[in-house]
Amino acid sequence: MDAIKQKMSALRKEADESAAQVEELKSRVKVLEQENLGKEQEITSLTHRNQVLESEVEKLETAIKDAKMVADQGAQHGSQNESLQRKLQLLEEEAEEADRTVRETNEKLRQTDVKAGHYERKVQALESEKDQWEKKFEEMAQKYTETKKELDEFAQQLNDI
Repeated sequence: MDAIKQKMSALRKEADESAAQVEELKSRVKVLEQENLGKEQEITSLTHRNQVLESEVEKLETAIKDAKMVADQGAQHGSQNESLQRKLQLLEEEAEEADRTVRETNEKLRQTDVKAGHYERKVQALESEKDQWEKKFEEMAQKYTETKKELDEFAQQLNDI
């Protein structure tokens, strides 16, 4: 009987140890399940965060593409602006040259007007002088005619005598 008691005692001890071990394993399983639940929640959170970050990456990539397009357009506008500035500068230089030419032409025209006025006065003076000479010529022609008539009369009188 003693052997049975010892066996029973050993079995009870083994059962108690097994029960303690089962309790320990149950508590370990609970801890692992809680850790697993925490890890799953962390995975879910990280998955959500990953999706949000992927969405942000897509937005940023789109923004970068847009920025590159704007930069390219800006570069095109910059080169067009440079081209237009060069054209503007050329046009300004041409305008300055045209203005210089107009001023020179106006000065020449003024000088021509002055000369024309001078020559007009000269022409008027010469016409006046010509008119005086013609008047003198007519007076002289008349005197010549009168003197010739007197001379012819005198010659006639001499012939008559």
